Amino acid sequence: MRQLSAHDASFLYADTPRANANVTLVHIYDPSTAPGGCVRFKSILAHIASRLDRLPVLRQRLAPVPLNLDFPYWVDDEHFDLEYHVRHIALPKPGDWRQFCIQASRIHARALDLNRPLWEIYVIEGLDGLQGLPSGSFALLTKMHHAAIDVERGSEITTLLHDTEAAPAAAPPPAPWLPQPAPGTLPMVVRGVAGTVASSVRLAGPLGRAVRRSVPSALALLGDVLRRAPRQPVTRFNAAVSPHRVFETRRFVLEEFKVIRGLVAGASVDDAVLAVCGGALRRYLQQHGELPAASLSALAPYATRRSSAHAAAALTWARVPLGTHLADPVQRLAFVHESAAATQVRPKALRARELTAVGSHAPAATLALAAKWLGRATAGIGRRAPLAHCAVTHVPGPSVPLYLCGARMTYFSALMPIADGLGLVLAVTSYDGRLIVSPTSCRELMPDPQTFAQALRDSFQEFLAVARRPRQGPAAPARTRAARAAKAKRAAARTAKSRQAPAALAPGARAAAPQGKRKRANVPTPARRRASSSARRRPTSPAG
Repeated sequence: MRQLSAHDASFLYADTPRANANVTLVHIYDPSTAPGGCVRFKSILAHIASRLDRLPVLRQRLAPVPLNLDFPYWVDDEHFDLEYHVRHIALPKPGDWRQFCIQASRIHARALDLNRPLWEIYVIEGLDGLQGLPSGSFALLTKMHHAAIDVERGSEITTLLHDTEAAPAAAPPPAPWLPQPAPGTLPMVVRGVAGTVASSVRLAGPLGRAVRRSVPSALALLGDVLRRAPRQPVTRFNAAVSPHRVFETRRFVLEEFKVIRGLVAGASVDDAVLAVCGGALRRYLQQHGELPAASLSALAPYATRRSSAHAAAALTWARVPLGTHLADPVQRLAFVHESAAATQVRPKALRARELTAVGSHAPAATLALAAKWLGRATAGIGRRAPLAHCAVTHVPGPSVPLYLCGARMTYFSALMPIADGLGLVLAVTSYDGRLIVSPTSCRELMPDPQTFAQALRDSFQEFLAVARRPRQGPAAPARTRAARAAKAKRAAARTAKSRQAPAALAPGARAAAPQGKRKRANVPTPARRRASSSARRRPTSPAG
């Protein structure tokens, strides 16, 4: 019997009627590569059933400990019903992208049944009007709770369901599944009491180390917040969210993002993505007359190495300015790159290992209360000094073409959870040479998601146009258009001044003549006066 980790339990405890921690992966397929050019729902159902043994959590539910004395346990669901979790629907005609986004948003918004395994799969047919995708396509929406499969491990379900070949070798039949009965109430209470007592003892060591290291950083952070809070802008996305969701997406070519990053020396593809998202946020708020003068910021994940050279990378969230106050795209990219670089090298208050230790040893009831308090505090802070204005998160995607029952996957994206005070999350996915940016928001905060999606496209095209513009001379660290324009203006001013010098000579000479009576001066000769008169009569060139 496996216990829910402290990290995953925090997502479960933070659920509210208006905001849950559902993550929905979106896969779209071209059935023309399948045998007979068609994939039946029964084939998909049998395919999923044959692979359930590879991921045990798919047939497990959560068994809470009475009085929240300890974290819940994963137990086998003795009444597991595959057809409850895998559902079949179809879009009405014409089956276009807008209809699909509305359906996906509704599915994503509905809470999962906590008395069953925390996942659902929807097979959606009738996708006949999707631009850029084959007619007759179908989609697989895989919805799961963040507590069941973490977003950093979200590729597990994708790997489980797919093959790297259209016709893979037949797999051996799965072993029979014999569910284990869940423990009774009394054993769960005993476990909970023992776990709470033990966690209090184990908490002392990591908590003491964390406090010693965090005091200087906490004081610095408090001072920073107090200094900057009055100047922090607040946007529509820093309000309380409703239970309704909206979703959109735009696909880009990954190689073109690599071209964009070349505008600034040392910039990465992540920097380019953040700059494009910042441009979209700027355009969207500007269209609604709500663009603040100061730069908006995003929460973005960064991988950091742990102490061991062979240890897996830890995920750290950092607040990165998006440069929305800059109209020039290259200046915005340079600003984002410099800000992100400064964030990555900034000393962390706590090591990831110590944070993990504190979370794993904290009593379950305390963590549940803290998670709910944090949700309310975030909403309160959002009305005064938001922690950030959106989140930009990378959902790991497959790097090679994948197939489901022979149908080739053509699209991969995600709908992400949002919360009070942070009502906009942009999921960035990559698959088969494409990079997909998909915003998830609340219907009340973003009533026009297609407008934001178009702002994403326009921001990207603006960057790409600048990156493809011919450059004069050797490539150098990015010289912005504003800098080039300022230099050209100064050069034009010097040229105009030098051309106007002969014309300015005569008036100066005539003015100096009366002074010659009081002070000896250089009086022009008559020939020079005649030249000056002719210069005065010559019209000045408009280009001068």
